[in-house]
Parts: sequence; C-alpha cells; structure tokens
Amino acid sequence: MTKYSLYTLLILLLAFNSCKTEKKKDFTIERSKDIAAKNKAHNELLDIEKEQGWSLLFDGTSLEGWHLFNKPDSTQFSAWEVRDGMIFCNATDESKLFGDLVTDKAYENYELQFDWQMALRGNGGAFINVQETPEYKATYNTGVEYQLLEPEHMDTKTPLKRPGTIWGLAPQLNTVEANPVGQWNTTRIIQQDGKIQFYLNGILTAEEEINSAAWKNKVANSKFKDAPGFGKATQGKIAFQNWYFESWFRNVKIREL
Repeated sequence: MTKYSLYTLLILLLAFNSCKTEKKKDFTIERSKDIAAKNKAHNELLDIEKEQGWSLLFDGTSLEGWHLFNKPDSTQFSAWEVRDGMIFCNATDESKLFGDLVTDKAYENYELQFDWQMALRGNGGAFINVQETPEYKATYNTGVEYQLLEPEHMDTKTPLKRPGTIWGLAPQLNTVEANPVGQWNTTRIIQQDGKIQFYLNGILTAEEEINSAAWKNKVANSKFKDAPGFGKATQGKIAFQNWYFESWFRNVKIREL
C-alpha cells in the first residue's frame, strides 16, 4: 500500500466514525426530548410564572386550601380526593358525601387556569364568585358556571350548555369542542372589575360584564330569574362541581390582578 493510499484510508475511517458519533448524538437528543415530554412535571410553577405572580391552588398532594361547600369539617368523607397527582371526584361511589369543592379563600380580580377531564358522557362545572353562607344551599345559587362537558354528553347539542359557556345564559362566542374522555382540556378564566372571559383550549367562549344592563337582562330571562343571589357578586370563592360524573383536575393555578 502506498503512502497516499494509507492516508486516504485513514481519512475515510475518521469520516465514518464521525458519522456514527453524530447519529448516536442525534438519537440521544431525540430520546431525551421524548423522555422529557412523557415526564413533564405537573402542579408546579415555572420560575417565570412565579415572577408573573402565579400561585398554585393545588399542590398535587393534598386538598389544602379547599373544602366541601358549607361542610368544611366533612371534606375527608366527600367524593373529593387526591389521586395520582390530580384532584379526583369519585362521584360514582355512593358511600361518599355529596357536594362541591370550594376554595377556602375568596377572589375578585384574577386569572385562573386549570386542566380537566370528564368521564364518558360526563357533565360538570367550575364556578366563580360563589358565596358560601348557610342561606345558599348550592354553589350554583350564586356562582356563575363555566360548563365542563365530555363531547358524548347530549348537552353538547344544546347551545346554552356547550363546553366553555356560561351555563344557561349564552352560547359559545367562538365554536370549539372539548377533548373527549382520556384527553385533557385547559380552561382559562379572567375576571377584572366585574368583566369576565372564559376560554376553552385557547379559544374565547364567553365574555360578559356582571351587573351591566345586558347581563341583568340575560339573567332575568333565564332559569336563574328566581334565584335572588345569582350572578350579582364580583368576588367570591372558586368551586368544582360534583354532578354525579367522575372528573379530574390538575395544574390549578391563579394570578391575582
């Protein structure tokens, strides 16, 4: 073998090994991305979120900061529990005490966000501005409801009851479907000075101004016309509804404005 041939062979071997190393590196990067996606942390705040003023309403391990509506001492006997890092409503267990889960604290101006799933054909809700006093027997007596609905539920075909609507008062501003059972949805609620906005999976679904003439007219012509405390407060507690269907919640966080 000539000196020139030996030199050429050496160059080819180096190039071959370099390609193998590069492919291995690419493969490692791809695997790292996959693993990171599968093990994405939930119920935690990013540093930037902390700087923006976000705080967790659920830490992934306990129901601290929450209680059963009008029955705070009975929360441990209710259908609400923490399971696999999620708030789980074990609604089909008839041995559990029935009721909605509400925050200990009342809020006025804020941005709220959470992920949710409903059981097949499930129906539920999230409420804002809930007033918790003995005179009110349920969260819906005062609180405005953000409709949570699994697509197979029959209410999906009823305009005033579709997911992301202010239940019973107005249809979706923009058409959007909830993700089906087994897939997560993201809700975002903004309230500031009585003005509220509902979002479902990034799409604006409702926008109202509480105590405006238009709002009062909608309430007066709805099923809430005989509920004297409904839809009047611009501050109150946040609630998740137990409406006989299993439901799951995670990444529940709030930023006061």
